[in-house]
Amino acid sequence: MSAKKRVAIQGIKASFHEEAALKFFGEDIETIECNSFKQTFQKLEAGEADYVVMAIENSIAGSLLPNYSLLREYNFPVIGEVYLHIQLHLMALPGVKFEDIKTVTSHPIAIRQCGDFLDDFPELKVIESNDTAACAKKIKEENLTDTVAIANTLAAKLYGLNILERRIESNKKNYTRFLVLTDKKEETKNANKASLCFQVSNDVGSLAKVLNILAENEINMSKIQSMPVLGKRNEYNFYVDVEWSDTKKYEDAISKILKYTVNFSIMGEYVKNDKV
Repeated sequence: MSAKKRVAIQGIKASFHEEAALKFFGEDIETIECNSFKQTFQKLEAGEADYVVMAIENSIAGSLLPNYSLLREYNFPVIGEVYLHIQLHLMALPGVKFEDIKTVTSHPIAIRQCGDFLDDFPELKVIESNDTAACAKKIKEENLTDTVAIANTLAAKLYGLNILERRIESNKKNYTRFLVLTDKKEETKNANKASLCFQVSNDVGSLAKVLNILAENEINMSKIQSMPVLGKRNEYNFYVDVEWSDTKKYEDAISKILKYTVNFSIMGEYVKNDKV
């Protein structure tokens, strides 16, 4: 293993995924750029990365459902989480003025999150791209004097762009939650949060029994997400995040839940980290 932690991310340097990785691990990491979320898992599987940082939900766009399928497919343990406050800025080459702009480019979700701002300038052509930071990089590399990117301050700094308008996102309380995964056994001290996955029978009240067990043991369910089981009619995987203050009650709850579930797995136990 290299001295620096190798962290696979979807996107390129200065993307929100790298920002999340830096927030979790600190500055001393090597970022492994990937074209897709699946590729990040493939890098980890091949030993070309030590960790994956992957977005799992956004407060505006909702859950990233394909990423739940990746969690189930690869079964890498979740060892942590990080929340990132999503702040979006309009940036251009130094010297470019707002009146010079003809084109705005960014990731489609970022564009949607800045809809109120963009609606005020209908004359601007909006072009979608696969990565916010890549848009900033393209402006720099191709010396585009009539184009602006919507991205974060990290991208502006890395690619030498000026921020023309700050905080143009419509919702100022926009955040994204990222999961941190690895393929190694890592013992987490003082864990107080877990990500679970299970199926229940199609009988009346079967899911309610599981939820009641959590409530009786004072376990807080902070998230529940259902996904159809591939090729099975009326069968679902339930992805549940739980939080606790008493580890004994959590362990008791898990042992009782096992009686009412099928294909139960603890995808990870880690320290709650929801500061933004």
